[in-house]
Amino acid sequence: MQRRTLLKAGTAAALSAPLARPSLAQGARILRFVPQANLANPDPIWTTATVAYIHGYMIWDTLYGLDEKLAPQPQMAAGHEESADGLTFTITLRDGLRFTDGEPVRAQDCVQSIIRWSKRNPMGGTLMARTNELVALDDKRLQFRMKKRFPITAYVLGGEGCFIMPERIAKTDAFTMVTEYVGSGPYKFLRDEWVSGASAAYARNEGYVPRQEAASMWAGGKIAHFDRVEWKIMPDPATASAALQRGEIDWWENPIADLVPQLRKDRNIRTEVLDPLGALGVIRPNHLLSPMDNKKLRQALLPGLDQNEILQAVYGDLVAELGRTGAGFFTAGSPYANDVGMDVLTKKRDLALTRKLVAESGYKGEEVVIMAPTDQAVLYATCQVVADYFKKAGLNVKLESMDWGTLVSRRAKKEPPSQGGWNVFCTTWAGLATANPGSSQILRGNGGEAWFGWPTMPAMEALRDAWFDAPDLAAQQKICRDMQALAFEEVPVLPSGMFFSPTAYRANLTGVVKSGVALMWGIKRA
Repeated sequence: MQRRTLLKAGTAAALSAPLARPSLAQGARILRFVPQANLANPDPIWTTATVAYIHGYMIWDTLYGLDEKLAPQPQMAAGHEESADGLTFTITLRDGLRFTDGEPVRAQDCVQSIIRWSKRNPMGGTLMARTNELVALDDKRLQFRMKKRFPITAYVLGGEGCFIMPERIAKTDAFTMVTEYVGSGPYKFLRDEWVSGASAAYARNEGYVPRQEAASMWAGGKIAHFDRVEWKIMPDPATASAALQRGEIDWWENPIADLVPQLRKDRNIRTEVLDPLGALGVIRPNHLLSPMDNKKLRQALLPGLDQNEILQAVYGDLVAELGRTGAGFFTAGSPYANDVGMDVLTKKRDLALTRKLVAESGYKGEEVVIMAPTDQAVLYATCQVVADYFKKAGLNVKLESMDWGTLVSRRAKKEPPSQGGWNVFCTTWAGLATANPGSSQILRGNGGEAWFGWPTMPAMEALRDAWFDAPDLAAQQKICRDMQALAFEEVPVLPSGMFFSPTAYRANLTGVVKSGVALMWGIKRA
């Protein structure tokens, strides 16, 4: 209650102090947006941070895009042809595609972009592992020559953020951030106006030719109705709330739950959940470093973990509307979610059992550094609850506060905390990403090539490969039950609940696209 009281007081103060407005070109149509976090790393291939994906969808396009029914539709592609045996998949690019430097988009650009992306994306990696050769037949056509059938090629290219960059940029090592942002999408990144921690700006890409279909999530016509989009980084929620109420910003991506009731009272503001799949919360341990490399210790933390306590801290009085407990290793409601092993998370919480198991695990009192992002309200509240729980469980906890951009950079370090590394961080994954084992990075067990935390689980990798080869849904579901059983044994992450965070925007905006990430096309001002 004290936290909410302080927030309300902060909002009152912020409402009395308007933001400085920059000078603007007369008649320019400008959309002002407050993203969930600072854009510290603008390469959505190098990082999995959601804010980088929002940026990515603004400035780069994809060959295919998933629509609201999660079906892949041609985007930069005019279409494709698949051989009868399924061993060749030939994509033809549509006419009029150009990069923001004026150069045409060629098949070779797409080939190199796919190769780079596949080295960081689990579904992309599987696609390329099953491909003998990916070649540009000419400037307009690229072809996958498969080792075996891979019937979800279009889905993978459309649902996994495979952004098309110029060949020279896409040749950047996948584990090194790009430094040039020549785009292929509806907006241009104004690199010279980007100030990490403060702002970013985009201009409409006049050379972009949108598709003619209606926009539907990541598919259809990506029409930029604004001349300019300005991102304002506002880590203080009271300031962002006040700016939205005064009309100084148009869209606040992630209002904290404490302030949603107040925003709902303003007839000039709309709040809604844009992503029906929500997000799966996870607590990620570093599997390379002591003490979280100890499987028995990770297992010990399950019986006392209270997803409801975490969700209450995040959503308060709105928890029944925006939170869901009983989350396992697959997105709740997906065809692969199951109940195997779930009693360790759903039965009555047992802190005494956790303390006993921690003592028996061989834990010797080593410090556990938890990285907590202060500018991500959901994650910061989660980290505070997790830190308190770990302490009660008998762990020697050090909660280190930092901004999200710093956390994203630091989580890539494999060194111990004394050298800038870490032991634990908390995050959420879009429900679409964790809905199946093909796209789920939290279930990868490929060691140094896995998502930050780097678990080695060869049995999990074998089950994932078997899932791709399964003949039908029933066989896939059986494999997912086995995967969840193994996940409760290996504990690659600790599930912290399902999150359905609302967004808030001025009521005079129309056409806001439903998606797991904020999209800037299709939006108009009435």
